[in-house]
Amino acid sequence: MINYEKELNKEQLEVVYGGDGQCLVLAGAGSGKTRTIVYRIAYLLERGVDPKNIMLVTFTNKAAREMVGRVEALLHNSPKGLVGGTFHHVANMLLRRYGKRIGLESNFTIIDEDDKKSLIKTSLTEAGIDIKKRRFPSPAVLKEIFSYTKNSRGSLEGVLELKHPKFLEIKTEIGDVRRIYEKKKRDGNMVDFDDLLSRTLELLETQEDIRDGLAYTFKYILVDEYQDTNPIQSAILYHLSSRHKNILVVGDDAQSIYSFRAADIKNILDFNKTYPEAHIFKLEINYRSTADILNLANNIISNNINQFPKNLKAICGRGTIPSLLSAGSADDEARFIADKILELRNEGIELGDMAVLFRASHHSQALELELTKRDIQYDYRGGVKFFERAHIKDVIAFLRAYHNIKDEAAWMRILSFGVGIGPSTAKKIFNGLISAVNKEAILAYDLNNIGSKAKVGLGEIFTLWRKFLGVEYKPASLINQVLNSYYKDYMESQYTNYDDRLSDLQEFLNYSSRYNDMDRFLSEITLYEDVAVKRDRGVDYEDEKMVLSTIHQAKGLEWNTVFIINLIEGGFPNRRATSEDGGIEEERRLFYVACTRAKKNLFLSHAFAGFSGGYSSVGGTMFNEPSMFLREIDEFLLNRIDGFEDGDSLPVIDVDGHEVERPALQKSYLPDIDIKF
Repeated sequence: MINYEKELNKEQLEVVYGGDGQCLVLAGAGSGKTRTIVYRIAYLLERGVDPKNIMLVTFTNKAAREMVGRVEALLHNSPKGLVGGTFHHVANMLLRRYGKRIGLESNFTIIDEDDKKSLIKTSLTEAGIDIKKRRFPSPAVLKEIFSYTKNSRGSLEGVLELKHPKFLEIKTEIGDVRRIYEKKKRDGNMVDFDDLLSRTLELLETQEDIRDGLAYTFKYILVDEYQDTNPIQSAILYHLSSRHKNILVVGDDAQSIYSFRAADIKNILDFNKTYPEAHIFKLEINYRSTADILNLANNIISNNINQFPKNLKAICGRGTIPSLLSAGSADDEARFIADKILELRNEGIELGDMAVLFRASHHSQALELELTKRDIQYDYRGGVKFFERAHIKDVIAFLRAYHNIKDEAAWMRILSFGVGIGPSTAKKIFNGLISAVNKEAILAYDLNNIGSKAKVGLGEIFTLWRKFLGVEYKPASLINQVLNSYYKDYMESQYTNYDDRLSDLQEFLNYSSRYNDMDRFLSEITLYEDVAVKRDRGVDYEDEKMVLSTIHQAKGLEWNTVFIINLIEGGFPNRRATSEDGGIEEERRLFYVACTRAKKNLFLSHAFAGFSGGYSSVGGTMFNEPSMFLREIDEFLLNRIDGFEDGDSLPVIDVDGHEVERPALQKSYLPDIDIKF
């Protein structure tokens, strides 16, 4: 028999012993929620509950396997028959068994994301939409629109208005594509991942006997990460627990950060409305972070109105007060972080136990360059390294083609995303363009040599080319023209994360403004890419890697030392969040999640100049206001560092520990402003 009193703290023990009925367990960051769920399952099994009467629902199969494995280790036997897995796993099991009742044969096919895009592409053709003739949302974008509509249980028009207002004028055509796509799946006995959930809910809502039978079978339902559930998942759980009313959900409203995937924080905030007899437990003892870090995190999240108040308490003792760096520029911010990383490494903290977190992927650009210069290796989480991203390479291709009109690789890349231009047409166009004697002569190409659809695409390219001819021959001038051209529309129609890519390009524009010479700019960009790729692929580099990650990708992880960068207005909180219902509170939750990833050391930073999102501009330089989240923090909770004083407060050292000359700081352009905290 397990000695629960010895193995668990008082808060966890209350959940394990008192978890019958409708229960909400508010599990703060690092409070041992997985341990609590595991011991609750073990407790039920020791009390004689049949494993087949228990359902464990998680958000990853890995989490389910880990929990069931830990139960086996505790009990020294396997709980055969226990249903454990993701919502999609459970839904697949139920539909295989009972789907015929709603017109779904048991041998239905689950199509993956690539199959889904392919089927949507076919549906586009059958709807009579010629995507080569005009810009229309790509299959990838349509896939995301359809998915969000289904998971949020919203209307297509409402989702377009919220996510893609520019597409409202073609909502009828998008609706036609969606109807054809849905019909194809039903006719072909196919479901996608979203259908697994929606059709399971359809089964439970329309087949009363099946719903009652399942609700009778599953006497105990346990759910992990409940704050991340969407409306369909919440409804499924409600029906499955309708008989015995033993549902125990574990989550943290303060870590609800996935509304962009249709996760609805109301599921956890309104739990006691959905389940009027609910018992609420709190796990507030934190085993991860120092008291100083938790005091800061508690202070941050206390500013949210819509939440369950919690107060995380540390087991680890005080530690070091978190630091806030106010840097002159993004380059200064990057140099400080690189210095501190190497300083901590020399003190014995491995690179792999350090992470730099940021709100959006484009925020890492200056730091990536600095780390590469210092030969500090890093593992990038949540996407592709900055200069390796497709849209960055697209814009570089425009500059390369304008710089060298005979650059075939650049031209073929540009032509590849032109409306109506396929590979053979692109090659034909390029063969005609290389005869041009100068940049102006490019426009003399005879459009009658190509088909009518390709004329549209090449016409857009030539319109941009004319704008190139009318501005200064500088990287920033040309990039600015690309950002205000057809390429912007192309990105919105092609990519699901259009806003993030546009922010990347804005940051690229800011970065390019320090260059006046096109040769130097293109050479340094290319050399950076080449060096970065060789380092990543090299087999002789044995040092550990630190982590660069978006905060969303970092959820659930932890490091000894965490840096959170670019804490400026317009950057974090994200500018779009200020106009969305509940957006600021979700951004604050994201900041809270980032802070609670740190165990021992936490550094916050912002730069007065150098990042996009600033509040004023002087001579082409963007100036930033510190994030509202920083201004909310109580003064005594932070150790404030005022950047580099006269460039000599910290030495610059390379990866081998050698001091090198510090680049000249650019503080002369800072405005005389009074920033209040």
